Amino acid sequence: MTNNKIFASIITIGDELLIGQTIDTNSAWMAQELNKIGVWVKRRVAVGDTREDIWQALDEEAESSQIILITGGLGPTADDITKPLLCDYFGGKMIVNEQVYEHVKTIFLKLNRPLIERNLKQAEVPDTCEVLMNVRGTAPGMLFRKADRVFISMPGVPHEMKGIMKSSVLPLLQKEFQVPVILHRTLLTAGAGESFIAERIRSWEEALPSHIKLAYLPNYGMVRLRLTTSGIEKEALESDIDRLFLQLQELVKDILIVDTDTPLEKALGDLLIKKNKTLATAESCSGGYIAHLITAIPGSSVYFKGTVVAYAYDVKENLLGVQHETLEVKGAVSEETVTEMLKGLLATTSADYGIATSGIMGPGGGTPDKPVGTVWVAVGSKEKIVAKRLQFRFDRIKNIELTAANAMLMMFQLIENETEK
Repeated sequence: MTNNKIFASIITIGDELLIGQTIDTNSAWMAQELNKIGVWVKRRVAVGDTREDIWQALDEEAESSQIILITGGLGPTADDITKPLLCDYFGGKMIVNEQVYEHVKTIFLKLNRPLIERNLKQAEVPDTCEVLMNVRGTAPGMLFRKADRVFISMPGVPHEMKGIMKSSVLPLLQKEFQVPVILHRTLLTAGAGESFIAERIRSWEEALPSHIKLAYLPNYGMVRLRLTTSGIEKEALESDIDRLFLQLQELVKDILIVDTDTPLEKALGDLLIKKNKTLATAESCSGGYIAHLITAIPGSSVYFKGTVVAYAYDVKENLLGVQHETLEVKGAVSEETVTEMLKGLLATTSADYGIATSGIMGPGGGTPDKPVGTVWVAVGSKEKIVAKRLQFRFDRIKNIELTAANAMLMMFQLIENETEK
C-alpha cells in the first residue's frame, strides 16, 4: 500500500513553557487534531522568547516538515516578539489589516473597555501573510508560504488557538495536502503488566503485517493496546485493522476493560448509563479528585449524585456516620473506616453505588504498619461491598491519581461482574 506521509512540526513559544510556569497543552491538542486528518507530527518543539532561538527553530523544522504550526508570542506586550520576527523571516513589512482593526474595536466596544494604542497594534500584520481571523480574541492567525512549506502562527491562548485551528487551519490543510488516512484501534486492559501481555500475544504480534503497528501504553496499573495503520486505501486498511483488532480482543478478553480509546472515568460513566445506575463518592485522601474526574465528563449528571470530601475525623463521623470507636481503634486508614464511610454515603444519598477512599498521601504521616502511600478503597452497593488495601510509592499528587484510577477500576469491575451474573 502506498503511504506518502505529510509531516508537521509544532513550535510553542514562551519562556513560561520552558520554566514550567505554564503547562503546554496546545501541542498535545494540536497533535491529536492533526492525526485525525492524516498529518503525522514529526516534532514538538518549545522555545523561549528569544529571537535567535525562534529563527533557528523555524529553519530546522522546515527542513523535515511540510507544515510548521506556531503558537505564542502574539500578544500586545514587549515580550511578544513572534509577529515582528515572522515579518523579518518572510521579508515583509507591517501593515494594518482593516478587518482585524474593526474586529478589535468591536470587541472592546462590546466589553465597554477603553481601547488603547497597544490594543490596536494587534491589527498590524506582515504584508506577506494571509490573515486567519480570530473570532475568540484580538490576535489574528497568520499563514505564510515559503517554497513548498506552509507556516501558520496562532495565539498561545488555548481557546483562541483551537478556534482558529477548527475554523481555518484544519480545513485548509485537508484541502491543500493529499494526506493518507490514519487509523487507530485502542483497547484498555487491567490486571496484567505490559511484559506479561507482550509475552502472551508474542506470536500474534510477530505475524502482524508491516503496515500495522502495535503500541503498549501502560498507565496507573492498566495497559492500553493500540493498533495503528496508515495509507491511501481506506476500505482495505479498515478491513485489515478491524479483523486484527477482533483477534487482539479475543487474546486479552479476560483482562479487557473497554475496546475503545476511552478514559476510565468515561468508561465507568458509560457503564452506569447502560445499567441505569447511579454513583456517589466519599473521599478522604483523594480530596474530591475522583468526583472531579467524573464530573469533567459531559452528561455525568445523569449518573453521578455527588461527593462528600470527609477529610477530618469529625466530618467522617457527623456526615458519614463512621463510629468514633472505629477511628480511634482502627484508624482513619483502615478497612473498617472506608466500609463505614461507604455505608454512610449510601444511606445518605440515593446512589446505587459508591466509592470511599482513605489513605496517607505523603510526604509525611506514615507509620511502620501504615507507610506513606497506604490507601484503603471500598466500592459497592447496599447489597455488596468490596474493600481493598493499596500501596503506592510515589509523591503526593501521583498517589492521589493512582488512588482515583484504582478506585474507579474497582467500581467498574464490580458493576460488570454483578450484572454479568
